[in-house]
Formats: sequence, C-alpha cells, structure tokens
Amino acid sequence: MASTHDYIADKRNDDIFIYINGDFFIRSEAKISVFDSGFLLGDGVWEGIRLHNNKLIHLNDHINRLFEGAMLIAMKIHLSKNELKEAIWQTLKKNNMQSDTHIRLIVSRGIKSTPYQHPKVTVGKPTVVIIPEYKKPNSEVFDIGIRLASVNTKRDSAVQNPRINSLSKMNCISACIEADKLGVDEGLMFDPRGFVSTCNSTNFFIVKGLEVWTSSGEFCLNGVTRGSVIKLCKNNNIKIFEKNFGIKDVYNADEAFVTGTFSGLIPVVEIDSIKFKIGNMTRVLSKLYHEDLNKD
Repeated sequence: MASTHDYIADKRNDDIFIYINGDFFIRSEAKISVFDSGFLLGDGVWEGIRLHNNKLIHLNDHINRLFEGAMLIAMKIHLSKNELKEAIWQTLKKNNMQSDTHIRLIVSRGIKSTPYQHPKVTVGKPTVVIIPEYKKPNSEVFDIGIRLASVNTKRDSAVQNPRINSLSKMNCISACIEADKLGVDEGLMFDPRGFVSTCNSTNFFIVKGLEVWTSSGEFCLNGVTRGSVIKLCKNNNIKIFEKNFGIKDVYNADEAFVTGTFSGLIPVVEIDSIKFKIGNMTRVLSKLYHEDLNKD
C-alpha cells in the first residue's frame, strides 16, 4: 500500500546526532528517563518540520502552534521561540543537513518524581528533544495516490482537544489501526455530529467542480500545510470553503486529496471502495504548493 509517510531509506540516519536538553547524542545513545512525562503519560506537544533547500518550511507557524498547544495544557516551555529555533538550526548544523530532512521537535512536561499524572509531581524543566532524519518523500506516492476508508473512531473534543498536536496520539492511532484492518492507507474520521473532519495523520480536502472544500477546522488539527493550501487557493482565485459536509458529499466529489508537513499534497484515489481520479485541481494545487516551497 502507498502511504503519505513513504520515504526513501537513507543509511545516514544510523549515525545522526539527536538534541536532548542542549546536548547532542549519537542515535544509538540518545535516551530519556523512564520517569519522563512524555514516556509515562504522553504529556507534551510536538511538531514535524521539513527542511528543504536550507529552508525550514513554515517554521514560524510550527513554533507558534507548539507554544499554543503548550499553553492549552498549562505547560510553560522554558526556552523562548527564538531559542528553540536556534536549537533546531544547531541540530541541523551538527548533522550537516541542508535538505530532504524531516525534524521531529518534542517537548514533554519533564521528569516526574513518581509515575503520576498530576503536574505537581514534575521536577525540573520540560524535556526538549529534536530528532532530525534524512527523509525524502517517495514521489511515486503522488502518481499512485492513497486509499481511505471511513472509521468509527471519532474526532471529538470530549476526551482530548483535537486541535493540539499532543504527544498522546491514541485517538489517531485507534483510527490508524481501524484503517489498517480495513486494508487501506488512512482512516477518514468524523466529528461528533457526523461531519467529515480529518484523516488520522493528514488533513482532508475534496473538489466539487471548481470548488475546494475542507472541514470547518473545529475538530481537526490546525494543519500548517492545510493552512498553506487554503492560502494558495485564496491567492490564486480558487474557491475554497471551510465548512461542514457529510460522507455523501465525499462520495459525489470529483477529486479528493490530503495534506501534511511531510507528504505535502497527496491525491486520494479510493474512499470506501469508491474510485477517484487524480484530477486537474489536485495537480494544479500540488504545482502551486511546490512552487511556494521553492520560493526564496
């Protein structure tokens, strides 16, 4: 099966240096405490950031979202936004990386004095980890497209804020497991009212005629690439709607695609066994997206 996260394997990743709280460790020696909040409880936030031609794509948007997520879970990051950006650049310099790199930036609440959820048993500062890997997306995925299926796992705010990039990904993992059992690449998730919300690891769009639709955004991650595509539509006089719509609208759409930091824009060729062609709008938006990436 194709995947939005398919990449070309690179042996250089065996010897990368990983940033942990200001120090660098070779991959095989990079470790955190078993008492870390992220390990024990999934308590923290993260971002995936792409390095392309010595440019960190939408870096400010990613850092802003990280700090917003931390604020919503009452976690104070001890580094400033600029200090965190500098740490990312230091990590890239340490690894001599210039392009085709994916960075996982992780901030957990820090070390616990005992395995318990309350923030009061956290001792010290948050744990900051930066994992850079050589990851060039597999370009064949765009030509193949991906397959989706509706899943029962809901995208709901009753248990967890769906707009936070939380270390606790159980909601998305549950949808991913469902999709895997159905033999497809990703699960199409619905909000509590039954409207289409998102996929388990990407944001979802449909094309109807000359219009592009995506969810209202209330129950999906505030995707940086999603926002970029919305902006590209507006700047190029393409009608874009953030709205509630149902599965019947999806079945009757002309095209469908997903977006994500690593994958960019990927066509969807099947949803619940209904076939879709890789249409002109998807190709146009993909071209605009890649042109935007290569701007100075």
